[in-house]
Amino acid sequence: MTHLWVRAEQRPNEERVGLTPEGAAALVKAGIRVTVERSSVRAIPLDGYITAGCEIADENLWPKAPADAIIFGLKELPEDGTPLTHRHIMFGHAYKGQPAGQILLRRFKAGGGTLYDLEYLVDTTGRRVAAFGYWAGYAGAAVSLKCWAAQQRGGIAGPVSKYPGKDALLADLARDLGGPARPRAIIIGAKGRVGTGAADLCAAMGVETTLWDMAETASGGPFPEVLQHEIFLNCILARPGCPVFVPASAKTDARKLTVIGDIACDPTSDFSPIKVYDRVTEWGEPALRVADNPPLDVTAIDNLPSMLPVESSEDYAAQLLPSLVTLTDLGAGVWGRAKAEFETHTAGM
Repeated sequence: MTHLWVRAEQRPNEERVGLTPEGAAALVKAGIRVTVERSSVRAIPLDGYITAGCEIADENLWPKAPADAIIFGLKELPEDGTPLTHRHIMFGHAYKGQPAGQILLRRFKAGGGTLYDLEYLVDTTGRRVAAFGYWAGYAGAAVSLKCWAAQQRGGIAGPVSKYPGKDALLADLARDLGGPARPRAIIIGAKGRVGTGAADLCAAMGVETTLWDMAETASGGPFPEVLQHEIFLNCILARPGCPVFVPASAKTDARKLTVIGDIACDPTSDFSPIKVYDRVTEWGEPALRVADNPPLDVTAIDNLPSMLPVESSEDYAAQLLPSLVTLTDLGAGVWGRAKAEFETHTAGM
């Protein structure tokens, strides 16, 4: 019997989950054994999983799960260097040259396990079958506006936190922005899931936006228009051949730009289109100041949807469920393609 083990997330400020109780009930009905770890932080209560027929395990017990269990989580595993023996479904952030990702892949290689990277679960056309993109865009645009509002007060953005829902986020952001003054924003990747979420947040807050997608960036750059907006929101995944949207010279170039929201958030990738920073930012310090006079702050939080953990979990889980139901045949479909991707990136290790 196929056994899916839903682990507790161990990263700070991570309350999302990729399977709801309703989805768990559907898997159990399909003949899949489901174990759910207890979690002190998960946004969705455990009671629903019990009612759905799931087995319950202690928090962070996944290293001792049966050898044939498929471990399912979202964010990073503890960086303890231990070999990984299980099959894991998670966001690995390992296929674009990221240093931490290479360490992760070596752990899989050492333990004989397999990574089924959630970012690389794609259909036959190459489109991802599930993504947190909309809520990443929504929350990322909100944090970027918070950074701009803090600049207007002569400071830098303070800590951000989760919200019970988007209405609470919008109300808090309105208080931050205060009066009617608003920046202008440019969104690159505006037609995708991330860009749509960012544009919806901007529209809700009365922010004028310039919407760019593939056609507007086809020239390969440079793109001086980016520097003529107060806020730039990057909503595209970095891939080989990605043009540079913000060169290193932007720190000293004449510009109106004062906030970069790198919602795609892949600064250590070889293909990052933003060259003024080199590390992610955290909930406690969401803004990294990379230039002064005028200020230029970069915000690049890599688990933005956790600011709205219930809505983002429910949305993502609904998208992913049809693929989870097919876990009984890991050699085919989205799972077969994800395994092939893993094997390509671990060949020769």
